[in-house]
Order: sequence, then C-alpha cells, then structure tokens
Amino acid sequence: MSSTEPTTSLENAMQLMIQTFHKYSGNEGDKLTLSRGELKELLTAELGNYLGNAQDKDAVDKVMKDLDANNDGEVDFTEFVILVGALTVACNDFFQDKPEKKE
Repeated sequence: MSSTEPTTSLENAMQLMIQTFHKYSGNEGDKLTLSRGELKELLTAELGNYLGNAQDKDAVDKVMKDLDANNDGEVDFTEFVILVGALTVACNDFFQDKPEKKE
C-alpha cells in the first residue's frame, strides 16, 4: 500500500474504516482488537443510526458473540470488516427494495 493520500472514494472509505477501528481499539487492552466496551462505544458512536439501540447490553452482547468468530472475547479488524460489510449489504438491499418516489 502506498503512503500517498487516497485519491478515490473507495480508497477514502477503506482508510476511514481502518482509522475508525483504531480510534476505538486503542482505548483499552490489546491495541489491535476491540474489547466489549470498545465495541459498544464504536457501535453507539459510529453505527447507531444503522444498528438501533446499541446502548442495549443484550444487543451489544449479541453483536459481540456474532462477530467474535474465534471466540477470544475480542473483535479483531477482520471481524470488524465482516460487520461493516454485512451492514453495507443490508443497506444496499434495503434501498434497492424501497420503491422510488414519483414526483
């Protein structure tokens, strides 16, 4: 990967995903993973509009359980990308199924 600034929208999106993950992963414990608390903070601050009530302890626990593929109690970057990818697919499906407004 080049050290130059991204030039395309997709490169910007990728850089933002990386920066967002590390903004939260470095707050406690392992700097390369999200603890349950870091995940909750990220979900609330960054994905609240798409995930609904990320303040709900059971909802955060379910997301953590679903994402933590290797069952180590933390979410690594790969597991985080799976979440973002799945949400992106769900949003795409939602907006494709939504009827267009006629003017």
